[in-house]
Amino acid sequence: MKKEKSIKNKLLNSRFWILDSRRVGQTLIETLVAVSVLTAGFLGIVTLLSRSLGLNRVVSDNYTASYLAAEGAEVIKNILDSNSIGGNEWLRGINSGDFEVVYNGDISGLRPYTGKKLEFDADRNLFAYSGGEETAFTRKITIDISHTDEVQVNSRVDWITRGGGALFIDAEDHFFNWKKYADGE
Repeated sequence: MKKEKSIKNKLLNSRFWILDSRRVGQTLIETLVAVSVLTAGFLGIVTLLSRSLGLNRVVSDNYTASYLAAEGAEVIKNILDSNSIGGNEWLRGINSGDFEVVYNGDISGLRPYTGKKLEFDADRNLFAYSGGEETAFTRKITIDISHTDEVQVNSRVDWITRGGGALFIDAEDHFFNWKKYADGE
């Protein structure tokens, strides 16, 4: 009988079988702390991912805007070069002022600035002023002809971010009447 009591006492006093009320409270607190730490870690990861995705959009918009600005200056360069190569007056169709441009190889793509947003045509993978879905980007080409042999072009692209911030990129380039100097004039 004594042996039975001893085994019974051991089983009853074992932490596995009998839980002390102080131990139950301590386990509950430990569990709450562990869950709180895990929750804070999980929320930190979710916040990091959310901000990362938001910054990805900002970087993508900056990338697109910089290429749109460069394209605007290149369109003017192509018009000037086409004039020279085609035997026309170097500045034919080009005046000082603010313009919108669409790449189509000639001066018909140059029109007065209205502030209209660029549209993106996904089928042709092309930004233009019609034929696509409206974007957040506007592009203004400012041409300054201060000398007959030099044209200053500023291509500015403005857009509004999702958070409401206004951003812009302004690319400047200077073009010269290279044909005049190549011909030895």
